[in-house]
Amino acid sequence: MGLTGLEIYKQLPKKNCGECGTPTCLAFAMALASGKGSLDACPYVSDEAREALDSASAPPIKAVKFGKDIVMGDETVLFRHDKTFYHPTTLLVEIADTLTDEEIQAKLDDVNGLEFDRVGLHYSLDGVAIVENSGSPDRFAQVVSKVAAGTERSLVLLSENVDALKAALPGVADRKPLIGSATEANYEAVVNLAKEHNVPVIIKADGLDALAALVENAQKLGYKEFVLDPGSRAPSQTLANLTHIRRLAIKKKFRPFGYPVIAYTSKNEPLAEIAEASVYVCKYASAIVLKASAKAHLLPLMSLRQNIYTDPQKPIQVEPVLHSVGDVNENSPVYITTNFSLTYYSVEGEVEATKIPSYILPIDTDGTSVLTAYAAGKFEPEKIADALAKSGVADKVSHRNLIIPGYVAVISGKLQEVSGWKVIVGPREASGILSFARSL
Repeated sequence: MGLTGLEIYKQLPKKNCGECGTPTCLAFAMALASGKGSLDACPYVSDEAREALDSASAPPIKAVKFGKDIVMGDETVLFRHDKTFYHPTTLLVEIADTLTDEEIQAKLDDVNGLEFDRVGLHYSLDGVAIVENSGSPDRFAQVVSKVAAGTERSLVLLSENVDALKAALPGVADRKPLIGSATEANYEAVVNLAKEHNVPVIIKADGLDALAALVENAQKLGYKEFVLDPGSRAPSQTLANLTHIRRLAIKKKFRPFGYPVIAYTSKNEPLAEIAEASVYVCKYASAIVLKASAKAHLLPLMSLRQNIYTDPQKPIQVEPVLHSVGDVNENSPVYITTNFSLTYYSVEGEVEATKIPSYILPIDTDGTSVLTAYAAGKFEPEKIADALAKSGVADKVSHRNLIIPGYVAVISGKLQEVSGWKVIVGPREASGILSFARSL
């Protein structure tokens, strides 16, 4: 359990100097207890007190880094609307060492091709999990080497065979892979191997009680770069375990569970597997190991992840400047929308489908949709007219026709008056742009 504010206060210097950014040591202690402060902010805390207070000042879930700049954990809330989720779920495609070299290469081709652009953002598959099923340390090391040479994605080495991990890890240690799993039977050897090469390690046990005990034993080895695996593979039990671990870490500050958690899909049919993985993305998995590697299967999962891990207080926005679609000319239509990414790219996609080169001017509405922006007074005629003048579009087209969303038809008269442009009311939904453009 974490320390209370009063327990922390007793170990502080009680100078009330304010150098930590809070007016008193008691206020600073309360901030530490709630996870809103860092002990490093106090320049006068003794080494003895610092050691004793580490648990109170640490985040409820430790940040664990591996591979190519992947960060897991460091989360502070149960629900994204309470604040935000910080580090998106790491998605890993499984490659077993029992596959043939041709099958491995085909998997690598799939992995390397998993690149997507959505609402103006580029994202891709995070990494590859190489699974030792062959029982041969040499084969496992060979496959790890082949995968490492075939992709720049982050690596996870999965085996409970210590000899297999010892054979494979040295060749890729510089890429800082995540290794596992450390179990009750082998945890000393696996944790010490991870410690030797400075890589994080998966701690695996069947059930939460066994997992907590194993983590405490592993911590005694002087290493704490852990990722947790509660051992469950059935979706319902995995969901329950993920939820319990997160609640205990956040609400109860139960330190043995203050680490990222990895989940494994159990379904073999791709769509069922993606549905299962979607549950784990929503409910606290820091990493997921999947079998599916096709673009059509993983794109929905990555889109869901992007939505869940978008800061609800900071909508995704596009730059509010004049954008062109196609080879624009002086006769190109001019569309007005907001700078909310989902709105803008919906409009852009439909405008592109018309095959008519066009201009699109997103108005800065702080990343809100058309109706939301209008209701909040951020999509007003004066603001649109000002953006129109600053965009320079008047110098690029020979006409003075402006197309606005149908939902804000009410502003057309005022906008025409203040801008000097002829305002054309377009469709309410972006999906209507294609037929609308053909009717112009």
